[in-house]
Amino acid sequence: MTDILIVEDNKELCELICDFLRAEGYTVSPAATGEKALSIFEKYGARLVLLDINLPGIDGFAVCRRIREQGNTPIMILTARVDREDKLTGLILGADDYIEKPYDIDILIAKIKGIFKRRLAIDNITDGDITLNLADSTVTKSGRQIQMTAKEFELLRILIENAGQTLAKEVLFNRIWGPDSESEPQTLTVHIKWLREKMEKDPKSPKHIVTVWGKGYRWEH
Repeated sequence: MTDILIVEDNKELCELICDFLRAEGYTVSPAATGEKALSIFEKYGARLVLLDINLPGIDGFAVCRRIREQGNTPIMILTARVDREDKLTGLILGADDYIEKPYDIDILIAKIKGIFKRRLAIDNITDGDITLNLADSTVTKSGRQIQMTAKEFELLRILIENAGQTLAKEVLFNRIWGPDSESEPQTLTVHIKWLREKMEKDPKSPKHIVTVWGKGYRWEH
């Protein structure tokens, strides 16, 4: 999974932002259109999205809506559109910040660092009697530690972090195994089965890890 997806159709500005962020040690994926951005995000995911609004084809508002439908990835809108209504629209659609162009690159980087710092500061994810310890990648259920592989832990984490939202099979596979993996997509089905055996009271009638036929999987509280 890339650290930052940059959605910007101004080639020079996009290259400038990429250079600054790579110098800070982030992995970056650029996209010049909304369609390209959604393709990258749906295949590989991103930990943060920097999003322009004025894009050829699908505009930034539509991209924001689509990404927010798939999870809670932080979204920062960077745009020359300064109208109050545009700002309200972006925030209502789920953007975490709305920054007007031109902006100070140092302030932008500081905001990005703040987002990642807050994310890393979250040591535990809790859902009912289930707790994921992000520091040591362990899981407890009703106070009892559940043995898990790294892939099982990552799959469980993504599902719980996006509770209530259906995640497509291809999205889950690409985010966990990566685009260059030699594993078969069926590997995801097998890991879902293993997770159910460990987390569900009745694995054959799961209450938490729900199959959405023809689409993917969803975590229910």
